[in-house]
Amino acid sequence: MGKSIQKNQQGARLKEVKSILVSQPKPSDPNSPFYSLAQKYNLQIDFRPFIEVEPVDVKEFRKQKINILDHTAVIFTSRNAIDHFFTICKQLKIEMPSEMKYFCISEQTSHYLQKYIVIRKRKIFTGKKTAKDLLEVIKKHKDERFLFPCSNIRKGDIPDFLEENGYSFTEGTIYKTVASDLSDLADVNYDIIAFFSPSGINSLFANFPEFKQNNTRIAAFGPTTSKAVRDNNLNLDIEAPLPNAPSMTGAIELYIKKANNIG
Repeated sequence: MGKSIQKNQQGARLKEVKSILVSQPKPSDPNSPFYSLAQKYNLQIDFRPFIEVEPVDVKEFRKQKINILDHTAVIFTSRNAIDHFFTICKQLKIEMPSEMKYFCISEQTSHYLQKYIVIRKRKIFTGKKTAKDLLEVIKKHKDERFLFPCSNIRKGDIPDFLEENGYSFTEGTIYKTVASDLSDLADVNYDIIAFFSPSGINSLFANFPEFKQNNTRIAAFGPTTSKAVRDNNLNLDIEAPLPNAPSMTGAIELYIKKANNIG
């Protein structure tokens, strides 16, 4: 009976889609699947970052009492971390020694390091793509003194692993993830809002504490984002990835085909 009620509720919310708000910056790639989706189904798709990244200033960093040069290795999980880390180093007039080791979550992240250092002269260790991959690399270097520069909002997999397994490491907050000002969207309604992180959901309610979902369909990418949607008592209409739709655009397209009666 419960499943029947849930199915009826989903059916009642299956309405035509004409507009979508994507809670991310506008893609610079002209071949973005969002642009293809808009053209294929004659949709209005707007892009607006719900979160912003702000640097931690030097005074605030100093309060953490971290001596960067006490460490023999740095772990980077994003380009943001690299940018803000080397900015802090510059402000503190710290030059990274040539023997410093760098552990990067992906090839893309490690290549980005060349913006700040001469890569061929440094010791760089790279994971395939995920934190789990990177941890397999880190396991081979247990004697290092790791520095993990990160945001005030971060996943726990890497620091939790390091702590549980007795590694020498320091976590340093070098930038902050904060809610964007979305006040100009107060009177604007979209058929679908697509979220990619719990921070995006937090930003929605930081801007609009009395937000009422009504007929707005919500799409969420990843289990933690989906959980944040449900934890805030919102209807999760589109969940990605799906077995037959590994991307957000793929999941949204499946929904549109049903909602807009496209065979």
